[in-house]
Amino acid sequence: MNNKNQLILPAAIISLVFLIGIIIIVSAWKSNYSSNQTITVTGSAKQDITADFAILKGMLFVESPNAESAYKELEREKPILFNYLRSKGFPQDKIELSTITNFPVYQLSPTGQQTNTVIAYNYSQRIAIQSTDVYKIKAISLEISSLIEKGVNFRVDMPEYHYLKLADLKIEIQAAAAKDAMIRAEKIAEATGRKLGPMRSAKMGVLQITPRFSNQVSDYGINDLTSIDKEITAVVNASFEIE
Repeated sequence: MNNKNQLILPAAIISLVFLIGIIIIVSAWKSNYSSNQTITVTGSAKQDITADFAILKGMLFVESPNAESAYKELEREKPILFNYLRSKGFPQDKIELSTITNFPVYQLSPTGQQTNTVIAYNYSQRIAIQSTDVYKIKAISLEISSLIEKGVNFRVDMPEYHYLKLADLKIEIQAAAAKDAMIRAEKIAEATGRKLGPMRSAKMGVLQITPRFSNQVSDYGINDLTSIDKEITAVVNASFEIE
């Protein structure tokens, strides 16, 4: 009888240790299972912006039978262009001038092949103006071609409209996209009776800066310079633990 009682205590201890071991293993398994359960969502944020800096570029060009007359004609037209820009608020010291370029124009054969006969010379010079008044630049871009009525050959480029505070806005818009991702994940977790855990990973997508109301998207990102009114869109792909 005494031997039997002596065996009960060790057996009870072994059973207790075994039970504790099972509890630890199950607890660890549940913890590991829970930590491996994640949800991946895509968050986005969009904001309207207005360009605050504009650049207008163009080219003054002439063509004449000989190089001397072409150069003289370019120099004749240049003051007319400068006077026009001065009247719009751009004195000559605010106009950026590039180097004058020139090239010969060759006669073509009846079959369209270029010959060695020079029939004219082309002289040209590019200019650029810039301003924080983007609407002034837009107005000039629409009107400057009228200089042809004064004998000025000016080929205007599309204006470039920039947003100078883009660096600060990138941080804000990406943070807003990350917050949107978290809110979406919380809603999905709640719908399935779970709770949202910590973020496991996050990947920022490229920014899309497009004309307002545009649906353009590019894998490499877009930085629109053609419009004054734009919108910037940020996307974040994020993974969260669910508990």
